[in-house]
Amino acid sequence: MDTTAPITASSPEKAGMPARFAGVPGPQTAMPSITPLRVVHDTGGIDLPGAERAAAQFLEALGIQTDTESLNGTPGRMARAYAELFSPRPFDLTTFPNDEGYDELVLARRIPVRSVCEHHMLPVIGTAHVGYLPGSRILGLSKLARVVEHFAFRPQVQERLTKQVADWLHTHLEPKGVGVVIEAEHTCMTLRGVQATGSSTLTSTLLGTLRHDARSRAEFLSLTGMPT
Repeated sequence: MDTTAPITASSPEKAGMPARFAGVPGPQTAMPSITPLRVVHDTGGIDLPGAERAAAQFLEALGIQTDTESLNGTPGRMARAYAELFSPRPFDLTTFPNDEGYDELVLARRIPVRSVCEHHMLPVIGTAHVGYLPGSRILGLSKLARVVEHFAFRPQVQERLTKQVADWLHTHLEPKGVGVVIEAEHTCMTLRGVQATGSSTLTSTLLGTLRHDARSRAEFLSLTGMPT
């Protein structure tokens, strides 16, 4: 999208301009810049002392005494660890005008995913592939990872996480298409219960052109390593 637009008239005389200036570009008026969207996750206020007391009670209820030298600080460490896992860093959604009219796929692969299964409060660890077909604006590449973190740093299910990232980018960037693929290990499945060591879960969401155009969809899935 052009950030400037020349002021023109069909006739120099009609515009109040002498004929000798015909063909000379008129003054340009700059389009207003777009203020980056500040993205902040509202945690509702984290009470670390309360979380530490609850962690101590939780461990003691499971028969783990925390009055030894090595375990004395464990409830506090647990509280701070979960507070970190539930607190994504704020960021500015920085976009730029797509002046060159770039219309090919932009794909960030192997973005680290760290989340927590909301059913067992155990870690979910994996990678995300996030791509889009640009519209009038392009996105600072680091922001793709920021958006993944924004939705991953909270109790989650992988299906919801995948869709949230795709829907959010589709709404705020207004691209021609968005694709998100997440592959992750759920320790609630590999460390307990069925103990399916080495297993991973794959989810995907495709929107716009990447969903409806077979060639674009196949290109995206091929680049992410998914079967087409």
